[in-house]
Amino acid sequence: MKQHTLKAPFSFEGKGLHTGLHIHATFLPAEENTGIRICRTDLEGRPTYEAIADYVTATERGTVLERGAWKVSTVEHALSALYALGVDNCLIEVDGPEMPILDGSAKFYIKTIQQVGRQEQKAEQKVFVVTEPIEYLSEHGNKMLILPSDKYEVEITISYPSSSFLREQKAELNDLSEYTREISSARTFCFVREIEPLLRMGLIKGGDLQNALVIYETPMSQEGLDYMTDKLGQPRLDATKLGYLSPLNYQNEPARHKLLDIIGDMSLVGCRIQGKIIALRPGHTFNTQCAKQLRNKILANS
Repeated sequence: MKQHTLKAPFSFEGKGLHTGLHIHATFLPAEENTGIRICRTDLEGRPTYEAIADYVTATERGTVLERGAWKVSTVEHALSALYALGVDNCLIEVDGPEMPILDGSAKFYIKTIQQVGRQEQKAEQKVFVVTEPIEYLSEHGNKMLILPSDKYEVEITISYPSSSFLREQKAELNDLSEYTREISSARTFCFVREIEPLLRMGLIKGGDLQNALVIYETPMSQEGLDYMTDKLGQPRLDATKLGYLSPLNYQNEPARHKLLDIIGDMSLVGCRIQGKIIALRPGHTFNTQCAKQLRNKILANS
């Protein structure tokens, strides 16, 4: 199959999830064999690097790429959408240290890419064909198995034993053609109990109930809940009412979002994958570690 780029540029603007900054991002067509590259237009010299696993430096609540002064956080949603719709070459220009969070999903990226369309190019796609099982394990119980398949498939299981609302969920993607309908609108999620520590770490300054699915499962005082909603600039909530603080887009939305994330993170391999990814308890740290190992394996055999 041939490589593809965008037919026309498009732009988004909005706040960054962690910095709270108002950020502009523009997606531009790129020459064949460019890959996905990200340019920091606000830095001297406009440094530009490819979105590959080699540059992952942090994975706290999102995937961070960094090389010297060049740093871009929360790249996984845009990368997921580009991969899902078969965009091989694209230049992303961003004027801040992270991508705008939008609604916490890939929905708007998908909609706009479909509107502008793709342009076929002359070069063939770079594809890693899985010919034998590849397994990655972590000491924390994360597991990824990549199996031979005639297409790209993903199946994941997430597990939060301490959670009363989210003990275990599964999601699967049998073909990338299902992504727009079944995956793209799944939002990032977090638990209310995680918010205060994240705020103290200087993260989620741009977080609110419009760009994340927030799960309130551990009762806390009304005073404590008021503190957090005030800190995030959100309306106060009744501390006695547990559950999801906004309506679900899918019954298993958290699992579907983790599937969305894994597609974006595994795209950092730097080529397309023909195979089936089966993941247990995936997360940005484990996903990007697997992407680095797989990228090294591919480069060693090329």
